[in-house]
Amino acid sequence: MTELRLVTQNLLADLKLLTEDADTIYWMTAFLMKSGVREVLPMLKQAAARGADIKILTGDYLSITQPDALELLLEEVPSAELRLVESGGTSFHPKAYLFKSPEQATVIVGSSNLSKSALTQGVEWNLYAPSTVDEAIFHQATHEFMKLFLAANTVLLNEAQIASYRIRHEETNRRLPLSASFDPKTEIEMTFGQSEQQTIVHDQNTPYQSALTPRPAQQLALTALHETMAAGYEKALVVLATGLGKTYLSAFFAENFGRVLFIAHREELLTQAQQSFAHVFHKRTGGIYNGQHKQDDADFVFASIQTLAMRHHLHRFKPTDFDLVIVDEFHHAASPTYERVLEYFKPTFLLGLTATPERLDNKDVYSLCDGNEAISIHFLDAIRRNWLSPFIYHGVLDETDYGQLRWRNNKYDGEELLRLQMRESYANAVLDAWQNLKQTRTLGFCSSIRQAVFLSEHFQNAGYRSLALHGQANPQTRKTAKAMLEQGQLDILFTVDLFNEGIDIPSVDTLLFARPTESLTVFTQQIGRGLRIAEGKSHCVIIDLIGNYRNVRKKFEVFNESAEHPVKITSEALTKSQFFEFHFEKAVIDLLEAIKQNEPIQQRLLHAFFALKEELGRRPTYLEFHLKANENATAIQQKFKTYPIMLERAGELTELEAEVLQQHRNWLIEVNRTVMTKSYKMVLLKYMLSRGSADWYKPITAEEAAPFFHAYLTEKPYRMDTDLADKQGLSLRDYDEVKVANLIAKMPMTKWSGSSKGLISFENGIFVPQLIVETAHEEILFKWIKEICDYRLHVYFERKGSLG
Repeated sequence: MTELRLVTQNLLADLKLLTEDADTIYWMTAFLMKSGVREVLPMLKQAAARGADIKILTGDYLSITQPDALELLLEEVPSAELRLVESGGTSFHPKAYLFKSPEQATVIVGSSNLSKSALTQGVEWNLYAPSTVDEAIFHQATHEFMKLFLAANTVLLNEAQIASYRIRHEETNRRLPLSASFDPKTEIEMTFGQSEQQTIVHDQNTPYQSALTPRPAQQLALTALHETMAAGYEKALVVLATGLGKTYLSAFFAENFGRVLFIAHREELLTQAQQSFAHVFHKRTGGIYNGQHKQDDADFVFASIQTLAMRHHLHRFKPTDFDLVIVDEFHHAASPTYERVLEYFKPTFLLGLTATPERLDNKDVYSLCDGNEAISIHFLDAIRRNWLSPFIYHGVLDETDYGQLRWRNNKYDGEELLRLQMRESYANAVLDAWQNLKQTRTLGFCSSIRQAVFLSEHFQNAGYRSLALHGQANPQTRKTAKAMLEQGQLDILFTVDLFNEGIDIPSVDTLLFARPTESLTVFTQQIGRGLRIAEGKSHCVIIDLIGNYRNVRKKFEVFNESAEHPVKITSEALTKSQFFEFHFEKAVIDLLEAIKQNEPIQQRLLHAFFALKEELGRRPTYLEFHLKANENATAIQQKFKTYPIMLERAGELTELEAEVLQQHRNWLIEVNRTVMTKSYKMVLLKYMLSRGSADWYKPITAEEAAPFFHAYLTEKPYRMDTDLADKQGLSLRDYDEVKVANLIAKMPMTKWSGSSKGLISFENGIFVPQLIVETAHEEILFKWIKEICDYRLHVYFERKGSLG
């Protein structure tokens, strides 16, 4: 069929026909029912068997989607990517079926959900639009689909996520009939209430101040990046506080590369980057590659991750097309999506850019660059260097009880949270704190549109010039509101995740946090909104309402410049200098101390473990916990001695695994705790593990290990420069079996056997762990030892680029 037509019955027949030769199948349906899944399973399984790119997005609105339907799809079509929109009560009603085959592309949009009735006998209207009628509509539809598919409020479905949804589904359907009605105002807000998170306001014409030469922070970062490359690293993370110029830094760094791919998650970020690169490079070409534009042959290609994540777009490029790949603000995106794109490309170097500290919010900002930081300039250090504005922080008590709210996927239930915030007593507390501490121009951060409107009206009734601004407002309204605040025509502008990145109002001198801190990344970005330097601005005041919400103690990690010098909360100001001060009400200090006593570090580690397990759909490895979990893995050794013991405390061990841990507990602790002034012990262990699960613990000599030992340490310059020298400083870069064997015997073998308390023997040149391993235990012990070894080597060689 090549004409535009209306399908009023038996949509299933069209879906079958289009699926037969489609290489791309993207479906988005508000509700997904088991009856509908059964109808489409045969065609989807055939498409999956021939390697089609299958993505299906559905929603949890009113918990109508059936968990059994999700489970059936996951089991029968495991290669398909399934995502669930966590609506938070916001209406989610799209129904769209997108297909692309070698011959043509087709969009079907209408009223049919994935249920048997809707696909076969029900009264439904669906518009069938082939690309022969309008090719642009398919590109626009796939672009919009991917924006929703990768949105922050979607989760990649696995067994753990479906089990979690099943609990919510059963609870909701017990207490909330599907015929529940809402008043007109509530219905409008339920329909449009959260899309503000998908929109960002940007400055369009902010001039670059330094005549296209690197600013001091950028020069420091460039030097660090060049040193990182010289050391043999192929990936690096740069953490620059908001306002220090990450995009221009990447442009300056790109000077020594040929073709460059710049990836971002927002269209505005792509446009800004293209303009920045054009200012630096007048003779090289730049092109946008997204839903609207497909400029794939430029020197600098600025690509949307939503578009690149589609297989047919990704494969328009060769893996070696780009010498440098830059990923901007990549803490936003879903890890599997970025990993798939970044695994495809084979650049000389990968550069990750972010303004947020490492390992926040369990995102892939850290792991995508293998944990290697070229440099990290914290906003506190930037303030000391007069690159950003000083601030005074005030922690004010919020008496709201957040303990009753449901929490999952790192956020509170939106409707439950709103009920607590839409109270006169809460609004009065917010107003009182602001009146006592404010300066002249305030940004107030809220959890939802309804809360922003509620607080804005409350402030207006108190006689203040207030406005609520969110993503549903048109661009002109946003521009006008921004100008009014800059010009002093507004006292306060309430917003909802709209000013997190990409916009600057330097004259803002007060920040008001009237929301629980759920995301440390967002909290960091929002603090940055008040730290721009402006004429007549001496400092920024931060007013933070602090209650017993989930991340209340953890949020102060954003003020930590290093793990060695964490922020301490006492009755005194945390820090008092010419640059920043921290002040807490006594009631806040008492609350934080009580929370600390009630949530020991062991419990936080277990919470982080289960959250990561749910995200991955399986038990994370030790290294994955280090790279991706929302707690510091170094605490595992302090509190559990080794990772398998933490698994035991979490109730994660099978009966056989419990036997292995009981039998070999001391050895597992030894591998985890043995001192490493150099990498040698773990490199030796890595060689032993290369012999396999049945032989790794058998006797070896230094001569046997020498070739592997030398090859591993010389594979990367940073390993060689760090560790490959003997005690007298004699270089071992050129392989000499006698010298390397002598080094191994003298260092890891002698020292480890001596400190192991009898767990390792080294006599007459024979190195051997004192282990007797049952055949049934070999694979499990081998896997655990390998996990510990991989973790310890990775941590040892991680590059830490924080300024001294």
